Amino acid sequence: MAQSDTVDRILDAAEILFAERGFSETSLRMITSKANVNLAAVNYHFGSKNALIQAVFSRFLSPFANNLENELKSASDKHSDTPIDIETLLGIVTSCIVRVPSQSKTGVSVFMRLLGLAYTQSQGHLRKYLEQEYSRAFRMFMKHMREATPQLSAVDRFWRIQFMLGTTAFTMSSIEALSDILENEMQVHSSTEEVVKRLVPFLAAGLQAPLPK
Repeated sequence: MAQSDTVDRILDAAEILFAERGFSETSLRMITSKANVNLAAVNYHFGSKNALIQAVFSRFLSPFANNLENELKSASDKHSDTPIDIETLLGIVTSCIVRVPSQSKTGVSVFMRLLGLAYTQSQGHLRKYLEQEYSRAFRMFMKHMREATPQLSAVDRFWRIQFMLGTTAFTMSSIEALSDILENEMQVHSSTEEVVKRLVPFLAAGLQAPLPK
């Protein structure tokens, strides 16, 4: 078995099991069994379970961060005299999510479940890793967010971004199930791209909603 094929098998199995069971509940032996490799292969290619978790996230986030930086730079050049408007900014982020290459058609939804787990489960090493590896793209996005929402205080902006992330994570992680419900109840088929087009104006409206009195 080629080394690249072994790595892909391990990452594919880990991605699915982590999303289904969580990080703590998934053992390396579960992963090796599903990937049909031995434990030595995991230790050789990744060294530890934490490193494997980080590699699972890197497979999605590295192309996402590269795309996001490039798209933000391009949009910034076009809006050199004015801030990028919030709907354009959100459209860039969501399109970069959808465009990330995936091993399966459910890749995006699986990753969004993993992203939610990274926040809700105790994975300090992962948050530290993500901050170290992807802080440049995050800082660039946050700079444009501040410019697009000058009416918000830092606290209001923080919470609205968390609400936005929660909505996006739920929608994208459940997109297959939600699409099936829509098709069964209304006989309407929605692609991921169509769902994202509906999601962006909703998020923009929430970020720009009047402040509570």
